[in-house]
Amino acid sequence: MSFKKFLAPNIVALLVLSVLWITGVDSVTKKKNSDRENIEKYIQVERKIINNYVDKKSVNTLYQNSIKNMVAHLPDSLHIKVAGTPIDTTFNGVHISDMRDAAMHFEKAYVFLSNKYPNVNLNEATANAVRGMFFNLDPHSIYITPEENKRIGEEFSGKFQGIGIQFEIINDTITVITPLSGGPSAKLGIQSGDKIVTINDSSAVGFTNDQVIKHLRGPKGSVVRVGIKRPHVANLIHFNITRADIPLYTIDTSYMLDNETGYIKINRFARTTHKEFMEAIQKLKKDGMKRLVLDLRNNPGGFLDQALRIANEFYPKGVKLLSTKSRHLRYDQVFRSAYNGSLEHTPLIILINEGSASASEIVSGSIQDHDRGLIVGRRSFGKGLVQQQYELVDSSAIRVTISRYYTPSGRCIQKPYNNGREQYAYDLMRRSKNAETDAINFIDHVPDSLKYTTDAGRTVYGGGGIIPDHIIQNDTTSSYIFGLMRRNNLGVKFVLKYLANHDKELHHKYDHNFEEYRKDFKWSPKAIREFKTMMIKSGMVESDTVKSPTFKNDTLYVKPGTFKKQLWIPEGFMKAELAQQLWGSAKYYPVYNDIFDKTLKKAMKLWPEVKNLEELAYKHHSSGSFNPKLIQQ
Repeated sequence: MSFKKFLAPNIVALLVLSVLWITGVDSVTKKKNSDRENIEKYIQVERKIINNYVDKKSVNTLYQNSIKNMVAHLPDSLHIKVAGTPIDTTFNGVHISDMRDAAMHFEKAYVFLSNKYPNVNLNEATANAVRGMFFNLDPHSIYITPEENKRIGEEFSGKFQGIGIQFEIINDTITVITPLSGGPSAKLGIQSGDKIVTINDSSAVGFTNDQVIKHLRGPKGSVVRVGIKRPHVANLIHFNITRADIPLYTIDTSYMLDNETGYIKINRFARTTHKEFMEAIQKLKKDGMKRLVLDLRNNPGGFLDQALRIANEFYPKGVKLLSTKSRHLRYDQVFRSAYNGSLEHTPLIILINEGSASASEIVSGSIQDHDRGLIVGRRSFGKGLVQQQYELVDSSAIRVTISRYYTPSGRCIQKPYNNGREQYAYDLMRRSKNAETDAINFIDHVPDSLKYTTDAGRTVYGGGGIIPDHIIQNDTTSSYIFGLMRRNNLGVKFVLKYLANHDKELHHKYDHNFEEYRKDFKWSPKAIREFKTMMIKSGMVESDTVKSPTFKNDTLYVKPGTFKKQLWIPEGFMKAELAQQLWGSAKYYPVYNDIFDKTLKKAMKLWPEVKNLEELAYKHHSSGSFNPKLIQQ
């Protein structure tokens, strides 16, 4: 970037501020530092969008949307008169031609509110004006409050205490995007898509992000009660969540699936992910790893550089991994592998699903386009946009999409967002539960312009996520018995009670022999009787009069024999929970996967397909810049 390009935007900002202060803004900004900050904040946001957004945007549209949203959120109780004032949203005779013009008109609106309506919270009014500027941008370009900015920084590089969820507010309702792995919410069974409608038995509908954080975060060991509306479940589900330190490791677990197959599960891409990944790889190689399953399911993405560094490990130096394109040449880049990767000749399967997004799709898209490994699972989320975060004067921030990324074959996997943010957010709920049907429906509507080929000539698709090479259906196993257990947190309660009574025995037998526990541990008949008693006390009623399991209020009515039939599910989860209590989160997943992960079990039967893909890739790459060697298995 030239010195001139770097300096120009900053000179514009200084000139605008100088003009504003000379022409009357000084009367406001001298009153309070917050007023000065608010004006500067508005100018910062406007400038960052105009100068950096991936597509050209009208400054007039940005201004009008900002004023409309600011006015829409002013308190009705103040009976503010809008017509004919600087906050008139009809904009009669007002057309904004440039950033300076927009800043001056916003200042007039700000002064008007400050002088006429002193009870208006001008900090919040400015924040709403800023939010309005994002209405016609993509769903991933957002405003971030100072509190949210602090929280995001903690989640990617530090430590915080809370219930451990990623959430968004959709239609005024707190919606769980994902429970953070190893956190208290995940341990209790809170799921993606759950809607938190009450907190401590009071309504949480209509909460702002700041209010959510204020009510859900708190000191380690404190308890918060939430009421959750779960899709397809009639009654609210209540959880008493004990706040805890939220683990920030990005690799949930790494272990050997068999004598030659390593397994690594990455939950997101943060600053330490590549370092964690390489430490896991070194250990797995010592354990005899000759091939790898990389699990990116429900990984929402994160830092681009970390995804590229991990992708690099599977290639020799010089292989194209990714490109980015924008209307700004400074954001057009081509990323290639910078060194010979440590896994260049390791057979590879990558697991993805609808929760795999952004950086996860960068890794899996690169692997698929170069025919380097087999992609298995379900169609990924579909996020092909690159954001840059800009810090603002009041410690808030904005995230602005600066470019689109393209996999090596040239495809952008970003799904459409023309129908608004709400429809974009609900896309996953509209997808078919049948993974093959979802893929077929998607492919049937892909235009020829979005069809691409891998290096070896296989067809791949842009415009809506990554279609796996081998599709595996989602596991639809369900259990009312298990539902009651998770609703009342009985699994954790039982495990903790069991551990208290058998601590010495468990440590004596399994302390240094997790594999024996993983293979042989079973709950005793006495333990199962105690668990059933706990279930009965918590609302399970066996009755000959019910035809199928039925929830009424907090009581579950089941036919005799239902508990025994469905017992294997809570037994398995409690075994995994006990492993977590004994050895930590990393040992939870081996037990869980052994019992429940059908996708992983099916993937382990696909190594012949991996071999066929390697041979196909070798034939097509042998004369190119990427020249892999056949893998000996």
